[in-house]
Amino acid sequence: MYEHMTYDAILQRMLDRISNHIDKREGSVIYDALAPAAAELTKMYIELDINYRLSFADTSSGEYLTRKAAEFGVNRNLATPSTRKGLFYNGSNALIDVPIGSRFAISDLTYTVRQRISTGVYRLTCETPGTIGNEQFGTILPIDYVAGLARAELSDVLVPGEDEETDDALRQRLYNTVNEPAFGGNISDYKNKLNAIPGVGATKVYPAWNGGGTVKCTVITSDWSVPSSALVEEVQTIIDPTVNSGQGLGVAPIGHEVTIAGVTSQTINIETTLTLSSGVVPSQVQTDVEEAIESYLLELRKEWSNQQQLVVRTAQIDARLLTVASVEDVTGTKINGAAVNLTLSTDEIPVLGTVVIHG
Repeated sequence: MYEHMTYDAILQRMLDRISNHIDKREGSVIYDALAPAAAELTKMYIELDINYRLSFADTSSGEYLTRKAAEFGVNRNLATPSTRKGLFYNGSNALIDVPIGSRFAISDLTYTVRQRISTGVYRLTCETPGTIGNEQFGTILPIDYVAGLARAELSDVLVPGEDEETDDALRQRLYNTVNEPAFGGNISDYKNKLNAIPGVGATKVYPAWNGGGTVKCTVITSDWSVPSSALVEEVQTIIDPTVNSGQGLGVAPIGHEVTIAGVTSQTINIETTLTLSSGVVPSQVQTDVEEAIESYLLELRKEWSNQQQLVVRTAQIDARLLTVASVEDVTGTKINGAAVNLTLSTDEIPVLGTVVIHG
């Protein structure tokens, strides 16, 4: 807004107000007296422009966007910890129970035993919030002595940890709240309530899917994968407990019988023929090719809630492969054995399987 208010422009305007009968050349008394004031005014206009932009949702950021969104009842989602499955064994390789509250370490992370699932199987919570708690797998070491324990394993991600909500995500959620008001169990209301649950990334809502008063909600995790049964059960309990369903014991309105389901996965196996740079063999680009395809499938998974059905397209795969270093041409790309696009069902997401490269 104030881009034209530069130091030179402000100084010249000030000098223009001085009579031409007075020396206004650089180095003169008048020039040297006005130059510092022009510099300070320039800084003021810069600060004014910054604050002007921070006052609007589309150009605001950080703390100011958080405060702007809060005016409409939209609060930034903070980072949440990952919930994982832990397995505990004795010297005979048999599962054994461990004390609730026991702490275990892997790399620089610490996990605390929170809840018993079955003998030797527990829910663990990462003490560090964020997606970092989803990444580690394998042997964990006890921080304090646990009698009879010989081995401990960090296994499945039950509820993915989430990083603090980004500015873009918060801004979009603010737009959605203002443009699509949530009220009394409409689709926007369900989406807002479900997407706010830790571990849930996006939701599809099917009204009256099994007759009047019934609602089906399908969810995908915040790391864009198939949710665990534990997460689905947790969401079901929050929205509408299966016991006495429709009685308003959850956040769903009275009379709404809500069924929570998770997305299912479709394994995507790719076969393609690549023309590579001289001296390059398929094994040298295998990892880069797999990463390029996985990046495309991740883009599709992120769009799942906005699409009726996802379509895995050979042309899109070819386009991604052409960005890989040393790949000069792509031909004969097949998805699950067929050289055609693959259309998934309504609640399916693509997950990468095998990638076979012919040179």
